Amino acid sequence: MFTGLIRELAEVQSLSNNFLTLKSNYEPGIGDSIAINGTCLTVVKKNPGTFTVELSPETRQTIAIENLRGKVHMEPAMQLSDRLEGHIVQGHIDTIGEITKIHKLTNATDIYIKVPKQFMKYIIPKGSIAVDGISLTVNDVHEENFRLTIIPHTMQNTLFATYKPGTRVNIETDMFARYLYHMFSKEKTLSWDIVDSIMARY
Repeated sequence: MFTGLIRELAEVQSLSNNFLTLKSNYEPGIGDSIAINGTCLTVVKKNPGTFTVELSPETRQTIAIENLRGKVHMEPAMQLSDRLEGHIVQGHIDTIGEITKIHKLTNATDIYIKVPKQFMKYIIPKGSIAVDGISLTVNDVHEENFRLTIIPHTMQNTLFATYKPGTRVNIETDMFARYLYHMFSKEKTLSWDIVDSIMARY
């Protein structure tokens, strides 16, 4: 599990076959889970100043792999003693979104991201979403896209400042929205007895 708060911008050293080697100040251990641009990966090798993670074929097909160059977002897996300041992020990418519009405001920037229609049902106004591993709040939801408002601190400390219309980004929708949709979609009718039964499971 992750929080969606980026620890640092790591630097890609190489991407060869299924192995991604990165340079960072943070030193993970072999077998550690670490999120790179929001994707949960396992550390399989380490050297002084660098570490290597392995990408499965499924991962390579699901993520915006073209962004694994230059700087990338990096977050180690959270510990039970950590403060949860973002939201619960699994590191499981649902789909790839495409930035369609960037609108600069006085003290913030609105960014519109288009995702495949089948994932829009998991995105709700004022709900949480992870974009390239960053925990963000959804402002508006439209038929095929949603709007984020990015504050200057986020722009200055993440890769959002480099994004342009057409940039593809990794999207992880809110875990609880997915679970609730999955549970309720199986129920033909909804009653308070059903709601009580569902709530009793958690």
